Amino acid sequence: MNTLPHDAAAQIHRQMNQLPPDSLVFGRTAQMQALRTRMERAAASDMPILLEGESGTGKDIVARILHRQSPWASGVFVKARCSSIPDSFDALLESPSDLINADLHATEQRLESCYGTLFLDEISESSAALQTKLLRLLQEGQFCRINLKRCKLNLRLVCATNCGLEEAAERGKFRKDLLYRINVISMRIPPLRERIVDVPELAKYFVDLLSTVHNGEAQRPSRRLLQSLLSYSWPGNIRELENLMKRYVLFNCEEWVCEELVSGARETIAQELSQPGAVSLKEITKKAVRELERDAILKVLQANQWNRRRAACVLNISYRALLYKLKETGMAVAPTSNDSLVTRRAASTASV
Repeated sequence: MNTLPHDAAAQIHRQMNQLPPDSLVFGRTAQMQALRTRMERAAASDMPILLEGESGTGKDIVARILHRQSPWASGVFVKARCSSIPDSFDALLESPSDLINADLHATEQRLESCYGTLFLDEISESSAALQTKLLRLLQEGQFCRINLKRCKLNLRLVCATNCGLEEAAERGKFRKDLLYRINVISMRIPPLRERIVDVPELAKYFVDLLSTVHNGEAQRPSRRLLQSLLSYSWPGNIRELENLMKRYVLFNCEEWVCEELVSGARETIAQELSQPGAVSLKEITKKAVRELERDAILKVLQANQWNRRRAACVLNISYRALLYKLKETGMAVAPTSNDSLVTRRAASTASV
């Protein structure tokens, strides 16, 4: 099996792990702009932050931006997935090279001399023993090494979860006292379906990045492909979009990608119908109607150069009703005093 030279592999790894531009990360929806403002205010504090959001929504990216904006930006960014951290947390701290996997230059440093951000991903998956050790670490602000030397840990804590920790705490699956410690500032990362208007720019970003990394020559998504991307509900969020664009760059076939999106939508409905217990026909019907509404609104907006007042007239609904529908389907952009600017931006996105 052929392998990439070490230098080429390292370069690809660096390119794929670079932070996207902030304008792309936060997009144009009101929800993401509110998140951006909240992050800017919280970054300078030393309070623990809890990021909540579905799998694939970009919690890791948000954590890295928080680190970059914080007073600890010159320190290390330490990422650890809680399901892979051993219960003997002290032993892990004894070997920082096992923990610090986001900053290659920091692997030789002793952890007690490090400062920066400690990002605990999917903290809901931590074991009971690990939760106890984490609570003690947060309470005391220091840990005891294997040689019994007590060391201060100067790392700002950011945690992430894809499930409701409060509900898990009520079921006894997560310590309430630890939840109160880590949930000082909470931030919700909206799923991609709630910011669907950002999908075209995200798709083009992934195509350009992946084409450069893999020396591909994939064309930018056409209007037809963009419409298919906008009509999909994205249960796997941004990670699913990135993986789809990887296949698009590899095979360079729009027809195949569009068919996969249709197949994915059908599979999502089929999975819901196959779930044990009662099936809510009302919810399934509501979701199907919402998908049809999104597709119809998108087509009318494109036909009217994204002029929302004209689109409302064509759809025979009030302008306020259209704004509500746009928000409900994830196509609402952030409020602005210059509506024509929003129209031009949206039109340029749809016309590529």
